[in-house]
Amino acid sequence: MPIEGINRRLFLTRSASAAVAAPIFWTAAMRAAMPAAATSVDKTLDAYIVEYMKAMNAPGMTLGLTDSNKTVRTAGYGFADVDNRIAVNEHHLFQIGSITKSFVALVLLQMRDEGKLDVQKPVLDYLPELPIDTPFGPITVHHLLTHTSGLPNNLGVFLGDSGARLVQGFKPGEHFHYCNTGFGILGLLAEKLDGRPWRECVQARIFTPLEMTETVGVISTASRGRSAIGYEAFWDDQVYPRQGKLAPAPRLVMDDTAGCIASTPGDMARYARMLVNRGQGSNKRIVSEESFTLMSTPHIKAPEFSETASYGYGIAVDTLDGHKILRHTGGMVAFASSIHVDLDGGVAAFASINAMQGYRPTAVTEYAVRLLRAEREAKSLPAAPAIPNRMDVDNAADYAGTFTDSTGQKLEFTAEGKRLFLVDKGNRVPLQHTNGDSFISTFEGAWASHTFVFGRTKVENSESGAQSASGTENGESKKKPGPVIEVSYGPAWYGNGKYSGPRSFTVPKEYAALVGRYRSENPWGGDARVYVVKDQLVLEGNSLHRIGARLFRLGDEEWVPDTTEFLCFFEGKPRVLRITGMDFWRVEID
Repeated sequence: MPIEGINRRLFLTRSASAAVAAPIFWTAAMRAAMPAAATSVDKTLDAYIVEYMKAMNAPGMTLGLTDSNKTVRTAGYGFADVDNRIAVNEHHLFQIGSITKSFVALVLLQMRDEGKLDVQKPVLDYLPELPIDTPFGPITVHHLLTHTSGLPNNLGVFLGDSGARLVQGFKPGEHFHYCNTGFGILGLLAEKLDGRPWRECVQARIFTPLEMTETVGVISTASRGRSAIGYEAFWDDQVYPRQGKLAPAPRLVMDDTAGCIASTPGDMARYARMLVNRGQGSNKRIVSEESFTLMSTPHIKAPEFSETASYGYGIAVDTLDGHKILRHTGGMVAFASSIHVDLDGGVAAFASINAMQGYRPTAVTEYAVRLLRAEREAKSLPAAPAIPNRMDVDNAADYAGTFTDSTGQKLEFTAEGKRLFLVDKGNRVPLQHTNGDSFISTFEGAWASHTFVFGRTKVENSESGAQSASGTENGESKKKPGPVIEVSYGPAWYGNGKYSGPRSFTVPKEYAALVGRYRSENPWGGDARVYVVKDQLVLEGNSLHRIGARLFRLGDEEWVPDTTEFLCFFEGKPRVLRITGMDFWRVEID
């Protein structure tokens, strides 16, 4: 349910690699199952989606398009069940993840219209038994709706320990910090004010008025027969390249309002059309114009969505080609979704993929909106956006060279055009760019335990720069990256000839007991590895900073409220690692 780039699995590197030269899902049968294309927009978008799904290794996709008056198109692509070659159809349920948050916001704004809720009132006035501590100030409903409460991004509201509390990390309103916990709390608030469970509340207030007859408010076994099978990486304890092997994911039962709705493209088109019409459904208003304005107001900058995005109530507010848009993504254990609503252009698009591979189909919904708008305005259809090849990086040569650790062990990298390779015993291992200065192996089992993270000297000011691994996607960067001087692979650290810092480090003695491998069988969990890089304690590439005896802040920002805690020490070692509220148990396995 987290936004793109911040997976709800909380910073943990998931999944596996497989040496796959071509996508494993796009087959002749898959092409035969493609929907009929009636218009030039359909044909143009379908052609793009074919190439997008191949590049992204997506098993199946569902799509819903609308303008302000009617549903323009619904379609399914690929497979809802890969093993049995069952094509995606318009009635398959796909989990929409964090797009659920906009439903929560609308329900609460309805209650505001009814005089039942004051969004500027502290949430503890409504729910005094919430297990939260607010040392930096009262948390209002507004703060929760805008991800500015200061609460940690836990998986759920209630922890396993009866006395455990969610502790605020900054003054409400000061920072945007994506917080699934906050929307879990808002779901509890909706239930209390409405007097019904969430599934009944959202059904009566949103689904029924909008004639969303196939949508479910919670994910349960009852709807399993109508659902597409979701896929995740085959191995969950290794890095995952884009063309890695996938496998069916565990089935979920979930009523957490941070992301518990599953829907179809037709129903999501109806929902998006209501948003296009600023809260007006086909038969009645869902919320007042005033409340919709509150929802669509850019309350705080939200750079995790884009450089230009802000956050409203339960949805991001952004611009596209000078138009005001509402947008959001949704990431589940095995589904990834995106919605774009062009308020000025009067069109909207929804798409969902039945796999979790670290991305959302944002490019599809954005391009669909541009196509629909061009058709509506009788303009030439825009060209399809480029689909990045993750094997290519413009500045591959920056990372080439030999790096040496303190014992004399060496890592060698070589560049060939835009491709980067690790040289391993005379063999070249192709590396895939992930983000920033990070790369992963694309060979199954070979160098697949960790990410290669390169480090640079301090950057220099520059007006612009060509696209690079550390630059922005559109090729513009405010700073020119300095030269690469070091690389780490898990706990192993290496410097090259340009590195002039220390090559030996003093590590706190107590860290030795903390390092190790921890695992949770929760579908959101998987493996978590703690190790030391130089003298820094690290959880899967994210630095840990001590703020208590056995409590650490997750990440470098001092205000971030997310924490990691080492628990249940036995014979000198912690047996449990609690990461933002989820427990992982130490495992001693290969």
